[in-house]
Amino acid sequence: MMTDSQEIVTMYNLTGFQRDLLRIAANEERPSGQQIARLAGQYYEGDINHGRLYPNLDSLISEGLMEKGSKDQRTNFYKVTPEGHAAIAARDEWNERHSADHEEAPLA
Repeated sequence: MMTDSQEIVTMYNLTGFQRDLLRIAANEERPSGQQIARLAGQYYEGDINHGRLYPNLDSLISEGLMEKGSKDQRTNFYKVTPEGHAAIAARDEWNERHSADHEEAPLA
């Protein structure tokens, strides 16, 4: 289990695209790679090619933030691990803390 600071560092080390993939998978019930690509494509306003998608999903798996399973012989599913959910929550808390601090600072 990671500490809060390790969770933030883990999210910090991810690219924006990887963070988006992690969030997409966290909001879906065992999505396939194609489902993740389709949802990401809606945000990025275009097709997400396999050469970009799957290496990034593999990186999330190697970081311990996602797991991959098999739906059938041709289709895999992806699932965010408890560590992945904790990393997302820690990042959200960090964003909230820094957004609130920024808003409270007086303008010069």
